[in-house]
Amino acid sequence: MKVLVIHGPNLNMLGVREPEVYGRRSLEEINKSIREEAEKLGIDVEIVQYNGEKEIIEKIHNALKDTQGIIINPGAYTHYSIAIRDALVSVRLPAIEVHLSNIYSREEFRQHSVIAPVCLGGIYGFGGASYILALRALKMILEEK
Repeated sequence: MKVLVIHGPNLNMLGVREPEVYGRRSLEEINKSIREEAEKLGIDVEIVQYNGEKEIIEKIHNALKDTQGIIINPGAYTHYSIAIRDALVSVRLPAIEVHLSNIYSREEFRQHSVIAPVCLGGIYGFGGASYILALRALKMILEEK
């Protein structure tokens, strides 16, 4: 079982960018915990981070080759990227949207996701643990198929 984890724009700045909102853990620290959990669960995980929409879309398209599910934190693209939404629809892989902060308790413009309707569900507001919860949920869903 292979799962693709996609971190969107500015997530490479974790630990530096607004730690009161996103926490003090770096992206590499979060990735380490994702890899450790994936190993415990027997999941092959590929983790990428892109600041550009094009790269995210291409990675989603390429996931069709060998991936069974996607965990995606689209960052700011959450709120307006119909292109990423359409890429997820086109590959028809089970996907879970993840955010470190609770987007529904933040500024009004952050409270709408164009990605959520094409995902199985979303996990928001648990910091880096949001990815761990998504990984566990995706494993359960994939095993049921």
